[in-house]
Amino acid sequence: MEMNLAPEVIAQTLEATLKRLRAACRTQPHPDLQQRLDWLSRLEKITVQHGAEINQAISKDFGHRSAHETELADLSLIASSIKHTRRHLAGWMKPRRAATALQYLPAKNRLLSQPLGVVGIISPWNYPHQLALGPAIAAFAAGNRVMLKPSELTPHYSALLAKLVADYFSEDEMVVITGGADVAKAFSELRFDHLVFTGSTAVGRHVAVAAAKNLTPVTLELGGKSPAIVDVSANIKTAAASLAFGKLLNAGQTCVAPDYVLVPADKRDELVAALVAATGKMYPVLEDNPDYTAIINDHHYQRLQGLLNDAIEQGAQLLPLTSTAQSAGMTAARKQAPVLVLNPTPDMRIMQEEIFGPLLPIVTYQGNVKEAIEFINNRERPLALYWYGTDNGNHDLVLQQTVSGGVTINDCLWHLSQESQPFGGVGASGMGAYHGEWGFRALSKEKPVFYQSSLNGMHLLYPPYGKTFARMLKLLKLIG
Repeated sequence: MEMNLAPEVIAQTLEATLKRLRAACRTQPHPDLQQRLDWLSRLEKITVQHGAEINQAISKDFGHRSAHETELADLSLIASSIKHTRRHLAGWMKPRRAATALQYLPAKNRLLSQPLGVVGIISPWNYPHQLALGPAIAAFAAGNRVMLKPSELTPHYSALLAKLVADYFSEDEMVVITGGADVAKAFSELRFDHLVFTGSTAVGRHVAVAAAKNLTPVTLELGGKSPAIVDVSANIKTAAASLAFGKLLNAGQTCVAPDYVLVPADKRDELVAALVAATGKMYPVLEDNPDYTAIINDHHYQRLQGLLNDAIEQGAQLLPLTSTAQSAGMTAARKQAPVLVLNPTPDMRIMQEEIFGPLLPIVTYQGNVKEAIEFINNRERPLALYWYGTDNGNHDLVLQQTVSGGVTINDCLWHLSQESQPFGGVGASGMGAYHGEWGFRALSKEKPVFYQSSLNGMHLLYPPYGKTFARMLKLLKLIG
């Protein structure tokens, strides 16, 4: 459903769509397992049977998007998530036992998971398929209906997704709303039963305010500056290869990409050399390399140039990870050559803003991991943190004394793809979590139910109050 209308008409149309979905929820308030599996099967068909179309649309939106990266980070992750959810959904749906206090036995407690109703999803442009359908998988698993607003920065993909969803789902099951920032704003102001937003921290604040007016619960998957710590005990060559992959996947346009690296001062040059070697091996050329992705649009390309110019003006040294010849003509293709930023200072924009591109500041510390920890803790809490090394003591200090959305040890990014663990931010990097069972729980109402036994003494607490009541109350206090 594309919306290029006046603001009041947009609001009315969105409200009507939400009303229709909510009516469907009342008609079928608790979809059974087979219905939920059917919804998941249709999402799978969209992903698997139309993967080539999706891949082409995303690449067209980027100017060039590596087909292999789309397969890995968009299509494959969604297919895996659906398989995991299908395998475990029956177990997640079962009422869960909860302990019953001694004084209430032989009564029992159960937790019943029921659908919330209509889930709104606002998805971003950087991994358009994964971050649109990932929350939808959780929503359908929990038995909800879905309204989805994909990014206006990926118009070809968003239009294709709207068509495919309309082909596979009825309008009272799932609806895709396309349009610009005005549509997104009106969308965020709807009275959803839950709203999932993935995007920047700045926009996330506005979404949270809009949702708060309706007391709509939110899951916010934001970004921030995710650090990587190279410990004194790290294998530099291995760490560099991992960092190069994690930073340059999707040309750095990844919410959990390492945003800067902390390395012992006496290991910096070794790490820099290893990063140059690793990058040259992965991307021997850039301009005509089908493996290297373009920056999404001119605005973001120029934003990256602004970060580099500001760093130069404030005394940073830039070290391109490709030769000048390889980088020639990159502006027209919006392929930003990867660059290391040496000697960065806290006042530089590149150390204050989320980079979202293939630029990597290298920050040195004197070798004591507590110095690196302090550097991280003096900043907003990141969405991800990476640590490389073999020293278990330093490893434990980092895990215990830093707070982040998630952590990968001796590698990069892969905590995001673990369906058996939650994914989510903390503080400025987000709130709430989903993936796997955590997505099912986040988009369900886990309703506590107390089943009273026919054999119980609760009537002894009824009025009129007297000695029996006093004895019973005393007994309850003793049992605790």
